[in-house]
Amino acid sequence: MKSTVGEKWFYTANYIILALLGITCLFPLINTIAVSLSDTHAIASGKVTFYPIGWNIEAYISMIQGTRILSALQNSIIITIVGVTLSMTVTIMTAYPISRGIFYGRRFFTLAMVFTMLFSGGLIPTYLVVKSLGLMNSYFALWLPALISTYNLLVMRTFFENIPSEVDDAARIDGCSEMAYLMRIVLPLSMPVIATITLFYSVSYWNMFMNVLIYINDTSKFNMTVLIQKMIQSQNLLQELVNSGATSGVTVDVVPESLKAAGVLIMVLPMLLVYPFLQKYFVKGVMLGSVKG
Repeated sequence: MKSTVGEKWFYTANYIILALLGITCLFPLINTIAVSLSDTHAIASGKVTFYPIGWNIEAYISMIQGTRILSALQNSIIITIVGVTLSMTVTIMTAYPISRGIFYGRRFFTLAMVFTMLFSGGLIPTYLVVKSLGLMNSYFALWLPALISTYNLLVMRTFFENIPSEVDDAARIDGCSEMAYLMRIVLPLSMPVIATITLFYSVSYWNMFMNVLIYINDTSKFNMTVLIQKMIQSQNLLQELVNSGATSGVTVDVVPESLKAAGVLIMVLPMLLVYPFLQKYFVKGVMLGSVKG
């Protein structure tokens, strides 16, 4: 169907506005990259905007050699990989039964889970429960309270419900058991929603901040988010790095702004690298998992 002149103007205006909004969202990231790679004098004089001046990577070298950022990166990877594995396993094993019409009490369990989206115990009761279980200063204090997201569970349940019943009938005729049906048919057909929920959980665990501050006391177990936040807040960060460089005979030519920018980029880079591989599943997974209530 041919678009009218008014529709063409409307679409053009939409594209322009969305493009401007997209560029606006990229400006902070571009500026951060430019600051992290710019010369010290250019940063101090405020000349750096959206492109590096001087091309100086001393900030990254100082971050790697003078801080525990590599250890924090390892901690973040462990928290994310184990957390996503546990959360995806529990989410799938919970969403599948309540998506089956033959499951007795599926409505009750679904409403009970939705109830947790509206009401929660709060921070203090959760802390007391974690402490009473002896999970303080352990990564299980991060994994267990965030083990399952009700929203992700409902999206996955709805996706499972949209799988044609004819597929189920054909599997039953072939003598497929319940577990085999889930593993061999349901999960391969559900790759879009699995990739989408995996991305949701990955971002959640990677950016975990408040729970780490509350439950983790050992600084050697801090993840990237907490370490970078503490480094940004620290007014003595540059002096500590200079001292560490002077001790080893290396001159550190950086300013706090470049160190902060380098730390932020090191923190967000893994998610930026993972997202393009899952982006093609993102919209499809959310839309197909949200058709029904």
